[in-house]
Order: sequence, then C-alpha cells, then structure tokens
Amino acid sequence: MYQKEIKKLLANEDAYLISLRKIIEESVEQEKVIIDNILNSSKESLTYGQKISDKVASFGGSWKFIISFFVVLSSWIFLNSILGAKAFDPYPFILMNLILSCVAALQAPIIMMSQNRLEEKDRKRNENDYLVNLKAEMEIRSLHQKVDLLLGEQIKTLFETQAKQMVLLNKIETKIEKILKDNPSLSNH
Repeated sequence: MYQKEIKKLLANEDAYLISLRKIIEESVEQEKVIIDNILNSSKESLTYGQKISDKVASFGGSWKFIISFFVVLSSWIFLNSILGAKAFDPYPFILMNLILSCVAALQAPIIMMSQNRLEEKDRKRNENDYLVNLKAEMEIRSLHQKVDLLLGEQIKTLFETQAKQMVLLNKIETKIEKILKDNPSLSNH
C-alpha cells in the first residue's frame, strides 16, 4: 500500500514540475522579443549634417550664444554710432538687420532638424520603457500562475491528507467499537 502512495506522490510531483516548467518556458518565450528589442535598440549613427545641426542647436540654445550675440550686436551698434559718417552700417543698421535675418533663417531649420531627431530618440526611449513595463507585467503574471499552481497543489494535498486521516479515524473508531463490544467492562469508564 505504501508503494502505491509513494508512486502516486511522485507522479503528482512530476505533474507539478511539468506544469511549473511549462509556465517558465512560456514566460521565457514571451520575454525573448522584449529582451531583444531592449538590448538591441538601434544604435544611431549620425550623418555629418546631423552632427552639425546638433552642435548648432546646442550652441544656439545656450547662454554662451546669447551673451556672445549680445556682445557682437552691442559692439556693432556702438562702433557704427561712434564712426558717424565713416560707419560701414549707419544708423538704421540695415546690414545688421540683413545679417540677423539670415542667421535666423538658417538657424531655425537646423534647430528643428535637431529637435525632430530628439523627438525620435524620445519615442524610442518611450517604446523601450513600454517594453520594460510589459516585461514586468509578464513576470507578475508568471508569478501569479506559479503561486496559483502552488496553492492548487497544496489544497489538493491537504484534501488528500484529510481524506486519509478520515479513513484512519474510521478504522480507529471501528477498532475501538470492536474492542468495546468484546470487553463491555471498558465501556463504563
């Protein structure tokens, strides 16, 4: 009888391990795509024009640019004001306005190119964040499945143990009743 119970327990344990292995294999399979996307995110190779636009955007949006531009404009106005009639760009500063317009006309699209590329980087970063969150969710689901499997196995084992205990209690009760029947003097105590 004990051999049958041991074989049954081993068979149940094998079935439990197979279920657990199946859950783990499904989790690993689901995570492969996510891990590949996260680890192999495309490395950006910048063209020469993109590198220049990044440097221009970086410089154009800095205090260094603002201060140096203010110094150049102030010097331009001051120098042309002092020179009077010999000034290379007299008072309405038409040449300075033309140069400022050209700088703005060239700087704006270059900064926009750089911003578009930064937006693309942000989009890829957001995709990776989403994939990481998805991976975490899959891990949580896998853990829930494992816990559910463990609880199911424990409940099943508890019911089987309780059933065996009930059988043993019935056998003990039957033996006690038989002993009491055979020896009526014991039943008075």
